[in-house]
Amino acid sequence: MKSKTLVVVTGPTAVGKTALCVELAQALQTEIVSADARQIYREMRIGTARPTQEEMGGVVHHFIASHSIHDNYSAGKYEAEALRLLSSLFERYDTLLLTGGSGLYIKAVCSGLDNFPEIPPSIRQQLQQELEQKGLESLQKELLALDPESYAEIDLQNPRRVLRALEVCRASGRPYAYFKRRAAAKRPFRIVGFVLHRPRPILYKRINQRVDMMMQEGLWEEAQALFPFRHLTALQTVGYQELFEAMEGKYDRTTAVELIKRNTRRYAKRQLTWFRHQHPAFEWIDMEGRSHAQIIEHIVGRLHA
Repeated sequence: MKSKTLVVVTGPTAVGKTALCVELAQALQTEIVSADARQIYREMRIGTARPTQEEMGGVVHHFIASHSIHDNYSAGKYEAEALRLLSSLFERYDTLLLTGGSGLYIKAVCSGLDNFPEIPPSIRQQLQQELEQKGLESLQKELLALDPESYAEIDLQNPRRVLRALEVCRASGRPYAYFKRRAAAKRPFRIVGFVLHRPRPILYKRINQRVDMMMQEGLWEEAQALFPFRHLTALQTVGYQELFEAMEGKYDRTTAVELIKRNTRRYAKRQLTWFRHQHPAFEWIDMEGRSHAQIIEHIVGRLHA
């Protein structure tokens, strides 16, 4: 399989991956493997900007609406399923296209996930109690003392990230960062990666416009239908959490929409930081002022260089 090539095209939300990658897949006469941790759920259509059949342009897509929010799914399961799928598809194709904005899914396929230790439930429960009783700042200070490297890298305002790092520190006696420095897994195919981006003001404008379009398409109603399941991990995500909180009376619908825009912009910024740190070998392509045809010609040229 060393003669096989996996083309990875990633980038922040709303940058324009879907339309470009459909045209790229058509040019390469291949199929698309999605690396989107939200579009994988069939119940989440509007809020994940899942492509329609028309937008897929006749290209076969994998991992789109393939699972339920009620499935106990993870990046580890995605890695196993995606690698099995790639092995099967490479029997028919020399080149396959992996695209999406979920950094952990991209990493899972390209280099494997970090081999973190098992976390005893007691440690997880204790940390959750401390978060509720002492607040996030107390846990941030502990993380700084135990693992300054992770303290400098993770989103400290995201309680789940802080809790995850601390539970690994407490369970293993080693810094969370220690487990992230291991050697990448070897893959039996060549990987050529690209990160699509645009100037920040333009990207942020596209994000705001996309959120407005989602609301017009019925995102509020979709969230209403999912409200009874809001506790599920799959729904702990931007675009749904803000609407759930509005439905609970924490703020009005207009405020919820503005929060979705703000939180999506912040998410896009974190995505770009992740790609820069995790995949330094990927080539960055500024989409602004370039046609799809020009970008595709450049990518195809890179494959044959």
